[in-house]
Amino acid sequence: MARRALIMVEGHRRIGLLFAQAARRLGLHPITLSADPALYDYLATEKLEVIRVNTDNLDALIHECSRLRVNYDIAGITGAEEEVYATVGKLCRHFDLPGPNPASIERCCDKFTQRQLLAEAGVPIPAYRLATNAPDIESFASEIGLPVVLKPAVGTGSSGVRLCRNVGELAEHATYLLGGKHIWRSSPRILVEEFAEGPHYSAEMMGNEVIGLTVADLGPLPHFVVREATFPAPLSDEKYKRIADVSLSSLQALGLAWGPASVQLRLTKRGPVVIEVNPRLAGGTTPQRIQLAYGVDLVTELIKLVIGDECDLRRRHSQTAATRCLLADRDGILDWIDGDSRAAAIPGVAEVKFYVGAKTSIVRKGDHRDSMGHVIAASPSLAETEAILQRAVDLVRWSIAPFSTDQEHQRPLTTPHQRR
Repeated sequence: MARRALIMVEGHRRIGLLFAQAARRLGLHPITLSADPALYDYLATEKLEVIRVNTDNLDALIHECSRLRVNYDIAGITGAEEEVYATVGKLCRHFDLPGPNPASIERCCDKFTQRQLLAEAGVPIPAYRLATNAPDIESFASEIGLPVVLKPAVGTGSSGVRLCRNVGELAEHATYLLGGKHIWRSSPRILVEEFAEGPHYSAEMMGNEVIGLTVADLGPLPHFVVREATFPAPLSDEKYKRIADVSLSSLQALGLAWGPASVQLRLTKRGPVVIEVNPRLAGGTTPQRIQLAYGVDLVTELIKLVIGDECDLRRRHSQTAATRCLLADRDGILDWIDGDSRAAAIPGVAEVKFYVGAKTSIVRKGDHRDSMGHVIAASPSLAETEAILQRAVDLVRWSIAPFSTDQEHQRPLTTPHQRR
């Protein structure tokens, strides 16, 4: 009998290893198709099977999967990166396997189209306009009223997203987005949005079920960098229901009835307002927090869904889990970083992880790449979890030396992936 395989279209720097481990626990052989396997360290570390292929080319992916079917029983196809998730859906349809609706994913990944569909369904969202040039940005910002948020219509991780509080900041960020510094996969399209003020929540979903809500503490404006995330969010039953109902309405409006999604919201004075819907499993440490808090392994349950089995989202226990991101306070060369073993030894700490090492260039971008690592803690109560987390973070130390004059002129265009 042919060996059952799980095909991953691209890996994932944060949760890709969790997919490989879960696949193996389910008796599956994980195979990754990637345009650049070197992006994912765990592929080599775990000696995983990987095939280099242009993952933007659907025909090339179909060819590789067809070739693999000679020796493997392909049980399922999935992916963790939003950029390839619509392609995953197309592959699943081609090979008659369970998977997301590619048309729904593509509509959702275009934030302008997503906004239109949500608005048509009556889902509360910020006022918005779509701009392609600086004069339109200025005009639309005037219509909506400052402050406004400027963001690329396509993208993840808050890359290129900024709050513009006055005309000067608006012009500066418009120049950044349109002047060649931001990397576009297609022609520049920019959303100009009303700034929805209030606590930031995300609803973690699977199909039509709300698994729970995360509350995030964001860093200082004008950027939207997560400093801390806690699951489950401490909310009254009434507020939980309001957020959950709006989240479910969002999925219905976008045709996302299958698989995982993460709905980002702000709880404003007028109630929950949807900031965006991510039609995939939330990345970062979200799956780990949910498993620590509820005993639900979202990655494993997604894979079960992908291979046609029933997923089980029942809670095994109830704790509070939180992540603190380790954020640099300046640009420069990371001289040294330590304290991870001491922090990890504290009871209740689940993980301490650095994404960068000594002598790495740190150039803050105002997005997810600014994090140099994380600490995760869990306990039976929110107060205890916060105390554990703080004790652990206080043990982590690092030093960032200023760039020399020569280094200042040779700064990398992209920041290394993470630490505090």
